[in-house]
Amino acid sequence: MKKDFIDIGSYIESFPKDVQEILEQLRLTIRKAAPDAKETISYGMPAFKLNGSLVYFAAYKNHIGFYPTASGIKAFQQEISVYKNSKGAIQFPIDQPLPLDLITKIVKFRVNENLEKAETKAPKKTKM
Repeated sequence: MKKDFIDIGSYIESFPKDVQEILEQLRLTIRKAAPDAKETISYGMPAFKLNGSLVYFAAYKNHIGFYPTASGIKAFQQEISVYKNSKGAIQFPIDQPLPLDLITKIVKFRVNENLEKAETKAPKKTKM
């Protein structure tokens, strides 16, 4: 079902109603945790960017894939251990409620991480 989506809304609309509700819930949770992040489609899936990649997500037959980069996985390894996960992904079963509090914590962690990286890369102001 690979399509070229123009935005996150069109991606979500391509799924059945029950999955749309889950994806919209995830989208709103990410937006609340990262209000300054920009929505986009990257690698064919919904993505949020703020000073670089923040998080991605995607729907599959049996799960919702959540991709908070390797650092987001590593920082929350204990909390995500109850879910199938890998170096860069967490699989939330589609037939279970999303762990919205955990997702919020991961997104906020990624926001802080990206902001810190941006600050260290920012050119230093010199006095004249």
